[in-house]
Amino acid sequence: MLKELASVTALGAAAVLAVSTAAQADHHDDEPVTAQLETPALWDEDDADADDPAIWIHPEDPDESLVIATAKEAGIYVYDLDGEEVQHIEPRPAPSEEDKPGRYNNVDIVHGFELDGERVDLAVASDRGMDTLGVFAIEDGELEDVTDPEGTPIFSESQEAINEAHTAYGLTTWTDRTGAYALVSRNAETEVALLKLVAVGEDHVGWELVRTLALPAEFAMPDGSTWAPCDDPGEYAQVEGMVVDRTRGVAYLGQELVGIWKVNADLTGEPQLVDTAIEFGVPGEYDAETDECEYGPNPGYGGSVLRTDIEGLTIYRTGRGKGYLLASSQGDDTFAVYRIEGGNKYLGSFAIGDGEVDSTQHSDGADVVNVDLPGFEGGLLVVQDGDNTPEGDDESSTNFKFVAWEDVVEHTDFGLKTARGRH
Repeated sequence: MLKELASVTALGAAAVLAVSTAAQADHHDDEPVTAQLETPALWDEDDADADDPAIWIHPEDPDESLVIATAKEAGIYVYDLDGEEVQHIEPRPAPSEEDKPGRYNNVDIVHGFELDGERVDLAVASDRGMDTLGVFAIEDGELEDVTDPEGTPIFSESQEAINEAHTAYGLTTWTDRTGAYALVSRNAETEVALLKLVAVGEDHVGWELVRTLALPAEFAMPDGSTWAPCDDPGEYAQVEGMVVDRTRGVAYLGQELVGIWKVNADLTGEPQLVDTAIEFGVPGEYDAETDECEYGPNPGYGGSVLRTDIEGLTIYRTGRGKGYLLASSQGDDTFAVYRIEGGNKYLGSFAIGDGEVDSTQHSDGADVVNVDLPGFEGGLLVVQDGDNTPEGDDESSTNFKFVAWEDVVEHTDFGLKTARGRH
């Protein structure tokens, strides 16, 4: 059974959670962490927008491992360890001319799923356009669509509701002795759903809803006021970045405008805040004329590390239940690092700077593994670059940067370690 976490109320403890774990100052080496290589640029004019990567480790030959990445309306791209495209999967077509096509938002890996009497690895993606999952079997270095064609929408009750776009958004997967699961967040809402993956017939994978969790939409402040993050009318502080610490059965959920939550991976018990954004508690009001939020002064109720939006979350495991939670602090182009053991102590932050490959800004999704891979001893960190600027090209695009974990260790000074092998 997953251990219960200490309870916090939605409003009462929020101000106290200007969390002490974030009290330390950032540490940066004189020489920045840099990427070893990058994937080809993706361009808005092609409806391609890099979003979230997942690293699949080949069980027998690490050289044949893959990076599987979402690109929203442009579908899914599959890259080898040189960053070269080896497969492209188009999004699913729109049900009708009035509806929108598929839009793959986030992706993660499931190992050893039983399908037709065999164990297969799966890439599981959230399809924001359809409000469903996209499920792909990874066989012989290629992805094959095995999504249940009769799979029902996760959050929406009709196609009309799907078209309103409060649909499947962030995603992470995890497995225990009872089966394989996906946590899926909802666009423009605070809701997260727990889905169990199930075999359908001999060659398809579907999902069953287990339960949902609604994170708070408003918070009590020390001065007695109630604060809610400013957003467009009818929209609330959504979650996108998520990751599960499978050793402890704990999920970390990045509520973009609020902070990082910790909750049982099966969504039982009460969530607790690990850290809050610097902007936590800043008053804001939506201006219809400018279609933007107008903000007041920062009252200082938030943390001292994360700048909104809080995006990709991923875990580097060092062994024996220890490791690091990495969080993309999109507002200042850094990655914050916390311990996964104990009280999630904040260790420091790093940026990915200019080197042979350009720097990383506005990073969204990220994934890290601790497996020795060709050119990436000690592990590989893959991050989305939201402002890719190739040399000699004035136009910005998006892509994915490949970073050696050893480079992160070498160019930070807050005691990170390297683990070799698979933990």
